[in-house]
Amino acid sequence: MELHMAALEPPKQYCMAMIYSRIGVPAMNIALKEYNEYDGFEVGATYVEWSGDGEYVRVDAWGKNSVRVRARLMSQPLDTEWALLAAPVSPEDVQITVNGHEAVLKNGDISAVLSAYGACDERMRLSFINSSTGEVLCREIDEGGALRLRARAHHPLESGAYAPVVTFEANEGEHIYGMGEYQQPVLDLKGSTLELAHRNSQVSVPFMLSSRGYGFLWHNPAVGSVTFGENQTRWEAKVSDQIDYWITAGSTPAQIERQYADATGHSPVMPEWGLGFWQCKLRYWNQEQLLEVAREFKRREIPLDVIVVDFFHWPLMGDFRFDEEFWPDPKAMADELHAMGVKLMVSVWPQIDLQSGNYDEMHKKNYLAKTRQGKDVGMWWPRDNQFFDATNPQAREFVWGLAKRNYVDLGVDAFWLDEAEPEWGGDYDYAHYLYWLGPVGKVGNVYPQLYNKTFYDGQLEAGKEGDIVNLTRAAWAGSQRYGSLVWSGDVQSTFADLRAQITCAIHMGVAGIPWFTTDMGGFAGGDPKSEQFKELYIRWCQFSCFSPVMRNHGDRLPAVRVPGEPTVDRVGNPIDHIHTGADNEPWSYGEDVERIMLKYIAIREDLRPYLRALFEDAHTDGQPVVRGLFYEFPDDEQAANVADEYLLGPDLLVAPVAEYGMREREVYLPGGSDTTWVDVHTGEQFAGGQYVLAQAPLESIPVFARNGADHGLMGRL
Repeated sequence: MELHMAALEPPKQYCMAMIYSRIGVPAMNIALKEYNEYDGFEVGATYVEWSGDGEYVRVDAWGKNSVRVRARLMSQPLDTEWALLAAPVSPEDVQITVNGHEAVLKNGDISAVLSAYGACDERMRLSFINSSTGEVLCREIDEGGALRLRARAHHPLESGAYAPVVTFEANEGEHIYGMGEYQQPVLDLKGSTLELAHRNSQVSVPFMLSSRGYGFLWHNPAVGSVTFGENQTRWEAKVSDQIDYWITAGSTPAQIERQYADATGHSPVMPEWGLGFWQCKLRYWNQEQLLEVAREFKRREIPLDVIVVDFFHWPLMGDFRFDEEFWPDPKAMADELHAMGVKLMVSVWPQIDLQSGNYDEMHKKNYLAKTRQGKDVGMWWPRDNQFFDATNPQAREFVWGLAKRNYVDLGVDAFWLDEAEPEWGGDYDYAHYLYWLGPVGKVGNVYPQLYNKTFYDGQLEAGKEGDIVNLTRAAWAGSQRYGSLVWSGDVQSTFADLRAQITCAIHMGVAGIPWFTTDMGGFAGGDPKSEQFKELYIRWCQFSCFSPVMRNHGDRLPAVRVPGEPTVDRVGNPIDHIHTGADNEPWSYGEDVERIMLKYIAIREDLRPYLRALFEDAHTDGQPVVRGLFYEFPDDEQAANVADEYLLGPDLLVAPVAEYGMREREVYLPGGSDTTWVDVHTGEQFAGGQYVLAQAPLESIPVFARNGADHGLMGRL
């Protein structure tokens, strides 16, 4: 034994000694001691690599004050570009030191610490430190002694692929925000478990902001989950090639959001027509009906920026064109709208009906998604169809060619990219479908980003730069750079749903999607004859006025058949699934509702200068338009979990009324004695750091101006 040990190099002597010790075999004359000859790190100008026990880990400086971590089993990590943009870092700004079993990569405010350990240094633990204060931002769990836990686990699947999991220690007192849109009135996500997948009214954008001074992007488009538990934080992908995440440090939420936007892309310039009032309903069913609504807006002198042609204006899904029977001259329609100063948005869906004129060509050229087995159908509403594969560059080019020829060239200004999740079969069986890029369960969350890229890139090529806004029902990290205006999906017409939209707006902004909107009044279930719904509609209108985009839409009751509407499609299939909801214009709800609604449309017009500045801040600096109170007041612990208020930009605190019959509500005013809040309804002034009771008659939404910056609202509400 002694000769055997002596023949080994010192690091291997140590390793063998540790093994013998664990199994009870004496190591003869070899002492168990630390050694400095460990050579398990490979160091480059801006990266550190470690390998051990079959795993390869690479840590790169990636943008200002940020690092990217990738880990893979039995292979070097892949250079994937799901959301992160290239982020050149000067070697002069990066400091890398290796001291025995520990390597430290310092990039500005963040330091990544790689600590090798174990009998043969076959394990490595990652920690992330604030370089200035030395505070631990987050750290992988340790092995738990005899538990032998793995912070980075690559769980094997029967297919030969892996289900990677990364587990971090939980930080006591930490507050967590972001992650996209989940229909719940929860602001502080600490204690939450979230599905990392898109559904109708659920948008997964896996970027979180921590009150401890860091942001974290799970750079993996696989379906999975995250748990922000009291005992640990756990990120999981159900199937993936590797672990991949990005972490950034900053002293304020604004700095962290700026660095995240730099890493994943900034939103474009919001055109002027995006700032005003948008009109929509389910559904204007022919050209003359839509034009008559726009004309009525003008007759009543109601400002209108955008009007929308909703779904089933086409002959069949996937035709990507107007049905000439009901829309005989789209070019003339667009010209008349433009003469009135109104932009035209048209809904498109990614489904291709098996009877569409485009199906055979797209199927032959592999431009469609595919089922793993069984009938090749992605969704069976209203009839069998399959989704176009936005992950395939050639498919994107093909679809844009149709959209340009049949819409843009006829004067259509913008697109409503519905079904952007997409809505697989209605039951979201992600594992059953394939894209060009890979299985949906593995890469599916990137779909809405590439769906939006299809139209954004085409519009750029068509000369629309600076004039692009596309409404979409889902998004992923990086979607913001493609002109994506995300709306919150088919939410119900209830006060509970209105409450959830407040936190949805805040979290989407933190997740890097500053362009956000909702269906005013909720999408489904609203009856214009109901007094309770009328009140909800008014309260939602007030909320929409102080949202990034003020947009009226909904499927109003009762669903009606209009004489002259088609009952069969052009190939003879019954289309009884298509209905026209009740009227949804400002004057549809009676004089009292119209009067209040026009008041807020006028206020929206007067807010244009402020909104323009906020959208410019989003474009240049990555700042959200809607902000939680914590965002501007990160040191105010009381503001950390206020879920029913928000800030529109830095100046206006908005407290929506989301309860039937409520005519006053409690409002928390953040900050301290150096912050003054003015109730723009009454003119009364208050110091920060206190709760006040705000009056909220049906005509008014409580709004407070920070340090007197009321932007012309004083006495208007």
